[in-house]
Amino acid sequence: DLDRSPAAERRALLDALDGRFVPPGPAGAPSRGRADVLPTGRNLYSVDPRAVPTRSALVLARRAAEELLRRHVQEHGSWPESVVIDLWGSTAMRTGGEDLALALVLLGVAPVWDTGSNRVTGVEAVPAVELGRPRVDVTLRISGLFRDAFPQLIALFDQAVRMVARLPEAVESNPLAAAGQLEGEAFRQATTRIYGAPAGTYGSPITALIDRGAWQERDELGLAHLQASSGAFGLGLEGTPDAVGLSARLAGADMMVSMQDHAEIDLLEGTEAAAHRGGLAAAAEGLGANPALYHLDTSMPDAPRARTVAEEVARVVRGRIANPAWLAGMMRHGYRGGAEIARAVDGLFACAATLPVRFDRQFDLVYEATLADPAVDAFLRASNPDARTGMQRRFAEALHRGLWRPRRNAVAAELPTWAA
Repeated sequence: DLDRSPAAERRALLDALDGRFVPPGPAGAPSRGRADVLPTGRNLYSVDPRAVPTRSALVLARRAAEELLRRHVQEHGSWPESVVIDLWGSTAMRTGGEDLALALVLLGVAPVWDTGSNRVTGVEAVPAVELGRPRVDVTLRISGLFRDAFPQLIALFDQAVRMVARLPEAVESNPLAAAGQLEGEAFRQATTRIYGAPAGTYGSPITALIDRGAWQERDELGLAHLQASSGAFGLGLEGTPDAVGLSARLAGADMMVSMQDHAEIDLLEGTEAAAHRGGLAAAAEGLGANPALYHLDTSMPDAPRARTVAEEVARVVRGRIANPAWLAGMMRHGYRGGAEIARAVDGLFACAATLPVRFDRQFDLVYEATLADPAVDAFLRASNPDARTGMQRRFAEALHRGLWRPRRNAVAAELPTWAA
């Protein structure tokens, strides 16, 4: 099918230009096991929600779960009891629901597919003896796109949680079993595990707060993200405000997980990605919790890697933002290249503002590779002076807020005084 794609693309383009019918087909990433998107050259629709998660998504999710659990056990000496996963609709579309499949695997359930259509018809519990480990109590923080595009998956995961809570198992091997003796509204509250923004709202308010400098303490950012994410979803719930429920889930989380399914973008692609990853962490910190923060890199499906978010930030800074080769590439793109460099600095600042980790070394590396480098600074002055001014303000703000303690004392004199 891959070999047939060039000819199919050529034929579809000519047919479209002539006003002829172009057959429809699903979109997605072939590298994620989405063989159904081949051959290309079809009129794309995003995905059939009824066929998510796909069989291949479940296979890859099991590998990712093994890596995630291995990392946690290695560092903490015990199985995690509670995890919060940040789910994005775009990821689910590209991978056929690999991130939701990860949540199901951790919970200890598996999708059931219709043999003829490959559509998901329900879920079934994996027996404890086959699971070989305790079940994990999973909470989902869903994006606005996921909320709108995948109501079936919200219902499916909610069904899975309620089913697991009713299993006749000990709390030691099934944390949700504690809710199994409850009935009615009490059971509904005790098994609510899906939270996100209410209908009609998208993104995180942290982005605007950081861009305007309209905050003082990290707790403010965490509270803003918590309140914007506290709509509860599931059976009988359509974004019902439940800040208390989400707070309880964050306060009791052993780890928080975000997934990156491809290598075209990274954690420091501006403030948006950092706001979502760091927003949950800031909210948990404000509640007195200190969960492990993992960045699950599944861009190489055969070799998923679970890194801490701090490790991922350091890796991206070394590999991209402070990398002379990347900077040289950006400088070949003139104005747009300058904007990309400034955007990366914004991403680093957003991580420092929201995460309970210091990034002094990373700020040093980026500053020395950009504004302190005569060639890069001259490029910014000539090609995008607004980007240069924005970077100066970001570095100055990091100094002012105590997010950056530079190794060189002269840095403060090289930057303007920051004011909100």
